[in-house]
Amino acid sequence: MIGTRIRDARALRGLSQERLGELSGVDRQTINRIEQGHVSTRIDTLLRIAEALDVPVAELVRR
Repeated sequence: MIGTRIRDARALRGLSQERLGELSGVDRQTINRIEQGHVSTRIDTLLRIAEALDVPVAELVRR
């Protein structure tokens, strides 16, 4: 679910995975794996992604 929310927020802002990676300091492959649900993300990574997307972390982790 978190990956889907990240992908939706990224798409809404017109960002590629590569650009989100540049803004967050997380490599594109990791962004892809998170969005696809292949890996869990650490809280510090999630915080950087949320900041780059300009969304509250709570929006990404809500049930």
